Amino acid sequence: MTANLFPKSLMSPPIEDLLDKVDSKFSLVTLGARRARQINAYKAHLGGNLGAIVPPQLDSISEKPLSIAFEEIAESLVQPIRDEPSANELSFLESDEALDDFELTNDPLAIEEIDDLTSSD
Repeated sequence: MTANLFPKSLMSPPIEDLLDKVDSKFSLVTLGARRARQINAYKAHLGGNLGAIVPPQLDSISEKPLSIAFEEIAESLVQPIRDEPSANELSFLESDEALDDFELTNDPLAIEEIDDLTSSD
């Protein structure tokens, strides 16, 4: 009953509902931002040659592209498309070569060099 007293806000739809539609917060942010850019491009070219730009998929009281994008995600009108890694990528990631680039060091001189590069004088 009290929910009707408050207008829709940035938290509508609730973040929990949105996270149920994707696998991580990063995916949600990425999907929302990409879709918001598409909606923004659609509105910028309204009446012109739109090409492959998809208009908003629902009627919304919100005027902000990101809010519309999140509403579309909550209604499952927009879903992420995931590319499966190729066999070559999987074999590389499972090999020792992938770890060679990310070896950590206990050398204190290397750590001091990194600190010198990151410190601002």
